[in-house]
Amino acid sequence: MVWYLVKIIVTSLIIVAVSEIGKFNSFIGSLLASIPLISVLGMIWMHQEHVPTTKISSHSTGVFWMVLPSLPMFLLLPWLLEKQGWNFYSSLAVSLGVTILLYFFTALVVRRYGILI
Repeated sequence: MVWYLVKIIVTSLIIVAVSEIGKFNSFIGSLLASIPLISVLGMIWMHQEHVPTTKISSHSTGVFWMVLPSLPMFLLLPWLLEKQGWNFYSSLAVSLGVTILLYFFTALVVRRYGILI
């Protein structure tokens, strides 16, 4: 139980730190957010829990392929906000909706070619 609390606290602190830093310096906030901290922490937690390296390796490969469909969101959201004048929550909802569709499509493609099981 203590281990789960440590994982929750460390992960939460990183997310809060990134959002707070982003308020004052968007470049540093963006830089920190772009580092795959959650993925790295996840792999560290897996290693500490003695998950086989083959599973960690497969996880890393999966993260690579599933990051790709999330990238358009970071272009669509500012376009909707700044160029189309949409409000934040509508822009976010559409961006997330497109991302979810792209996740499903990507999952189908990578499974079709045996990249992910």
